[in-house]
Amino acid sequence: MHLTHRSAVVIFLYILAFTGPVTGQDSSFILDKKVVTLKEVVVRSNLNTAKFIERVQQDSSFYKAFRNLRILGYTALNDIRMLNKKSKSIASMASRTRQTVKNNCRWMETLEEVTTGDIYTKNKEWNYYTAEMYAGLFFTRDTICGENNIVGNAAFSKKGKSGVEKHKEQLKMLFFNPGKKIPGIPFIGDRIAIFESGAADRYDFIIDMQPLRGEMCYVFTAIPRSDLRPGEKDQIVINEMTTWFSINNWEILARNYSLSYKAGVYDFNVSMEVELSHFGDLLVPTLLRYNGNWDVIFKKRERSVFTATLFDFH
Repeated sequence: MHLTHRSAVVIFLYILAFTGPVTGQDSSFILDKKVVTLKEVVVRSNLNTAKFIERVQQDSSFYKAFRNLRILGYTALNDIRMLNKKSKSIASMASRTRQTVKNNCRWMETLEEVTTGDIYTKNKEWNYYTAEMYAGLFFTRDTICGENNIVGNAAFSKKGKSGVEKHKEQLKMLFFNPGKKIPGIPFIGDRIAIFESGAADRYDFIIDMQPLRGEMCYVFTAIPRSDLRPGEKDQIVINEMTTWFSINNWEILARNYSLSYKAGVYDFNVSMEVELSHFGDLLVPTLLRYNGNWDVIFKKRERSVFTATLFDFH
């Protein structure tokens, strides 16, 4: 693997931190009311912490990776499983799909599909809300033309949307802009905004350095403070968010979330993992895992896991 001079220096510092004397220490300080802990290896790397936190908040590479799917052909393996309370499968769908892009248009074909249980209704509609949300995010039913991968000032909006379309937009906000306020979700919109005053006071932010698939990364983790009082713990929605940033270009290479909340009329406990890699110069998502348990008043509780594996980009 070719290493730049900066990469070699950082890797040397990383090795030194774990093989040298044990006299070094982590460093903690307050930055804009946020408790930030730098692991010893990061202290030695002289990272500009304020600028790093700012980049975490303003990152667009994660969203850009998913917009790149609008201009690329690829194959995907899709696995959706609905579970009972004993974690046994009660319905499932496994498929292989292929997206083709030509003349500024894209469309998707289902090459293989196997289903079990009542994943579909008799009219071939989704019988589970989780499966419907997955399909809305990752399946294309019709030919779509005139799209691009430009992020620019692209913003999510619920304006003019209702029902599933509105919830899909909120899910995109949570998925692509974690840590930012999500309007329209009762009780938790502000509590997700972990970088803003109020919610930020309940979190510790940790910066470390670790290798990921052969590439050295800065690892940013947000976790609730260990000294929270019971009433403060009730305000927590994001139990952990960890993101791996390439030290060479600051692109996100992986991100994990863990979220849960009980609000009376609904409750959820969800974890997600996303891995990204490169196709040429473009960053693309290659693996998504979801494990969720949620319940909304007047709807059946849904327990599900799904995995999307993307490959053969062209």
